[in-house]
Amino acid sequence: MSRFHFPLSRSKSALAAVVIATAGAGVALAPLPHAATLSADAPLVSGLPSFAPLVKKVMPAVVNVSAVEGPGAASDESLGQNNPGDQQDQDQDQADPGQDPFQGFPPSPFDQFLKRFFDQRGMGQSRPGRGVQEIALGSGFIIDPAGYVVTNNHVVDHAKKVTVIFQDGTKHPAKIVGRDTKTDLAVLKIDAPKPLPYVSWGDSDASQVGDWVFAVGNPFGLGGSVSPGTIAARGRNINAGPYDDFLQIDASINKGNSGGPTFNLAGQVIGINTAIYSPNGGSVGIGFAIPSDLAKPIVAELREHGKITRGWLGVQVQTVTPALAKSLGLPKDEGALVAQVTPDSPAAKAGFKEGDVIQSFNGHEITKMRDLPIIVAETPTGEAAKVTVWRNGATQQLEPTIAKMPSNPQVAESGGASAGGLTLSSLTPELRRQLHVPASVHGVVVTAVADDSPFTALGLERGDVIQSINQKPVSTPEEATAAIQAAQQKKGGNQQILMLLNRHGVNEYVALSMEGNGGTG
Repeated sequence: MSRFHFPLSRSKSALAAVVIATAGAGVALAPLPHAATLSADAPLVSGLPSFAPLVKKVMPAVVNVSAVEGPGAASDESLGQNNPGDQQDQDQDQADPGQDPFQGFPPSPFDQFLKRFFDQRGMGQSRPGRGVQEIALGSGFIIDPAGYVVTNNHVVDHAKKVTVIFQDGTKHPAKIVGRDTKTDLAVLKIDAPKPLPYVSWGDSDASQVGDWVFAVGNPFGLGGSVSPGTIAARGRNINAGPYDDFLQIDASINKGNSGGPTFNLAGQVIGINTAIYSPNGGSVGIGFAIPSDLAKPIVAELREHGKITRGWLGVQVQTVTPALAKSLGLPKDEGALVAQVTPDSPAAKAGFKEGDVIQSFNGHEITKMRDLPIIVAETPTGEAAKVTVWRNGATQQLEPTIAKMPSNPQVAESGGASAGGLTLSSLTPELRRQLHVPASVHGVVVTAVADDSPFTALGLERGDVIQSINQKPVSTPEEATAAIQAAQQKKGGNQQILMLLNRHGVNEYVALSMEGNGGTG
């Protein structure tokens, strides 16, 4: 049941009370003026736009995307990548539906309602077990007559085979040119015997709340569908990724619309439909689209290089609340408060300290904490940035040289160890928050599982927390690897390894026999 559902009886009573009150007040209803009298031939409403000409123009360039995944597909992205730091430096996992805690996002009131469109696997049913093929259905649009297609990363994540289906039913195999998990964007390429219809980018920054838009896509696998609406809000942060800056639209979008375009009245793409707010997985009129001005440079870089290179400062920041602003002597509760400085990072080398409040970066005012990650990521590596910070009641100027964002800096700095094909990391407060690990759970985090690891058969995944091995608690990666290595090296007979895991907030025991000769069985 929706959070906003009201009992029908209450609505009827309220209406009755209004009618009774109006009647009791003796209100007289005057007839319509002659000029306003309705005729059978006059339209009831005039001036509303018709989307038909635009739909006819853009529809051929909107496609369906079908992605077939291999058995037991699991995330191959890095852990711990969406801390609210300058870079939100780490890749998010987009694979599981329903705001999987492994996505590593901060707690949000949207958690139970935000439905990643990857729910479309099995049309909202529970995911099949390992060994079963899965099919993800989404949408996309052609941006070049040579056959380049834009869609969401979570539509094609881990896909073994991708097929692009046109409005006339023709199908083309597609290859993945590049994916960016941080913005949930992907670029595909199809080969066609002739130039293909395509659409162009619009200026999302010029779009305003109240502007008419229309979404086109493949809801519930039904094929090309059009839904009109308006831009309801801008700059939405739904904790879905490190660079959230969504357009909120009230055009009806559903599962299968993922990766489809939102058009303005010029027939230009100003958004890419990515997520919805819903109590039941269906549209309730609150959808979120990646703005075109954010997507356009990402798509261009993916098309050219197949990957994204982002700038990195090396600080973990948090929101400046009114209470924090008062305690720090700030005139306004604005900026990004530095909670941690990564050792040997550009920030550390430039003299940043915990407690600094970053107020501007290269001339851009930082009013909200989340302004910083986007600006830093767009800064070319090797560039000396000019940063204004508030420290000890006064402003200071710092000039860090922006570096290339490491692939997994948060895990690297937390310390780790490997054994049995597992790479383990300490359960730092930051990882605990990112993974939504309850305070009562203690252990070490799995950050990588080798393909030939014996633990692969048990289904161990990145983000699992190992609490104990052979009923002995482990609190450091070294303790855990020592226990695993002891089992591997034990001579004679088989050594059983019994692990207590916490996965997505649920405890689970798994067991594996390690052969006495150091191999596995």
